[in-house]
Amino acid sequence: MHSPLVIMGVSGSGKTEVGAALAARLGAIFKDADDLHPLPNVEKMTAGVPLTDEDRWPWLRLVGAELAAEHPHGVVVACSALKRTYRDAIRAAAPSTRFILLRVDPSVLKERLVQRPGHFMPVSLLTSQLETLEALETAEAGMTVISEGGIEAVTDQILANLREGHLAIPAGNNQNER
Repeated sequence: MHSPLVIMGVSGSGKTEVGAALAARLGAIFKDADDLHPLPNVEKMTAGVPLTDEDRWPWLRLVGAELAAEHPHGVVVACSALKRTYRDAIRAAAPSTRFILLRVDPSVLKERLVQRPGHFMPVSLLTSQLETLEALETAEAGMTVISEGGIEAVTDQILANLREGHLAIPAGNNQNER
């Protein structure tokens, strides 16, 4: 069984497209954490109001539960997971989860968001997401990938890193040791 994977980053970074492509290539299940948001969260974001940590905790518990659920062929979840504390909450439910941060130039992000009419996440919240984003720390199991060159190129890069073992748990990062 594959370790659960979270494709993370700000809105417009390509989480859903890359996550779905990666899951397909791995033969894993794909889930979009946006689908797990409680209705009040969606309503807030649709209105252009950034979520608070209090808004996010119930959602993050649902994401963690999905990652911890039995998925015989693995699971890939697209989830912003912007802060270390959010990733820690997810790992509390699913300790073997690995995170893949998609990085994109802010001007490209803005362009991508403008081209997504009807999505509940407005361009106006991009700045707050970029300010909230905390890069993966060396003690976190994961990697950062520049999300450019198309979905296949990004997926190829992730798969190459997976084959090379770049998502192993770093020494001293065993959840049982904390």
